[in-house]
Amino acid sequence: MRIRSMLVAALAAGVVVSGFGAGALAGVADPDPPPVAVAAVGDFDLTRPQVVATGLTVPWGMDFLPDGSALVALRNSGQVQRVRPGQAPEQVAQISGVAAAGEGGLLGLAVSPTYAQDSYVYVYLTTATDNRIVRFRLASPQTQQPVLTGLARSTIHNGGRIAFGPDGMLYAGVGDAGQTATAQDPASRNGKILRLRPDGSVPSDNPTPGSLVYSLGHRNVQGLTWDAQGRLYASEFGQNTWDEVNLIVAGGNYGWPTVEGRGNDPRFRDPLVVWSTAQSSPSGAAVAGNRLYVAALRGTRLWNVPLTGDGGVGTPVAELVGTYGRLRTVEYGPDGWLWVATSNRDGRGSPAATDDRILRFPPRDTTPPPTTTPPTTTPPTPPPTTPPPTTQPGACEVSWAANQWTGGFTAEVRITNRGAARNGWTLTWSFAADQRVTNAWNAQVTQAGATVTARNVSWNGTLPQGGTASFGLQGTFGTGNPPPDGFRLDGTLCQRLG
Repeated sequence: MRIRSMLVAALAAGVVVSGFGAGALAGVADPDPPPVAVAAVGDFDLTRPQVVATGLTVPWGMDFLPDGSALVALRNSGQVQRVRPGQAPEQVAQISGVAAAGEGGLLGLAVSPTYAQDSYVYVYLTTATDNRIVRFRLASPQTQQPVLTGLARSTIHNGGRIAFGPDGMLYAGVGDAGQTATAQDPASRNGKILRLRPDGSVPSDNPTPGSLVYSLGHRNVQGLTWDAQGRLYASEFGQNTWDEVNLIVAGGNYGWPTVEGRGNDPRFRDPLVVWSTAQSSPSGAAVAGNRLYVAALRGTRLWNVPLTGDGGVGTPVAELVGTYGRLRTVEYGPDGWLWVATSNRDGRGSPAATDDRILRFPPRDTTPPPTTTPPTTTPPTPPPTTPPPTTQPGACEVSWAANQWTGGFTAEVRITNRGAARNGWTLTWSFAADQRVTNAWNAQVTQAGATVTARNVSWNGTLPQGGTASFGLQGTFGTGNPPPDGFRLDGTLCQRLG
């Protein structure tokens, strides 16, 4: 999952306007045209699934490459497969040393936020002796470099979710491996959320100097995701009574094994949400807009949790109840769709013939194809009595609307084409400070030094004269975050608005 997916992340207050293409982020609509359907970012049409892959055995971790395709870790086989809509899954790596037993095996997967520069993919796996994190490159998948080793393993409570945060650090949910006392032991890395540099070293600003421990008192965290303000949410398995969603703060203690669920104990932080274990058994989690989605295994549903914008939550809504069985992973894709993986072949489900599956669900404002066949001929049109308005070829406008916090930001980028119609577009710019893009949605974004390149995705490549396309990105900065300038659309310099 990146923040990508981390977030895969979306602007918390963004809107989607169907007139700008399915899933595109848009600003305020022009008051002159007739009204169009509007849906908040994160509002998905769960009645219109698209099956991306079938016949998988226990897909677990999932994250996205810059081209929009997904990498998926298969728990039992140790394979990493690349999946794309309309194409058969393709094996791209075999992770060595995977010992799949009980809940262990090849678990979390995260694509480096600087993949364009380093090409690294990270995985969390159970071996015969430990749980560990390794990284590799798709160009040489047989070369697997250990990043973190020596985490206690078991047939239960291995944790396993990994994700890059908006700060560029790698976070890992590590279970207590069935040894409950480790969760309250600061010297143990089990029963914790860990925060590490991409090379496995300890960040200097971690809560305890020299320690990878970011938060403690956890039983079995399997979901990590961030909202647009950079807040970290984690989903966690309880024991017999309460499953949880927690708002994670640096150095926070979440009570296990002293407390399960809400304890109202000043020593510990209470969860935002609790469910009975029959309703949930939560694994993957993803934020899209102002909604937190949590995949439930035993509960066989997708929980939709409204986020209030101040770190709180509204009333959760159960979606897809029983429709696809056990749900392991949910990700907000760079295509603007919600991706979900089933886990019915994990030994605890009742698999359908096509399980396990990966599905994706479109934004609710996506217009379905017409049910009638359009005419094959166009009636002649009389010539206009007045010449059409002229527009300077290649002219364009770009707006940049940023929302930032200490060290991080999101931005909505809006392109207006004032020149000839385009079928496919590329927007480039240069940052003026030390900003780094860590995630993007509704565009394929890469960065080389200070230069950033954004390319359209499949559904928003058509840009007519006067048309608008929008996309979003997330990034980090150190000394400053001035808005970029020098935007060029297919090489033509654009006017920056705002």
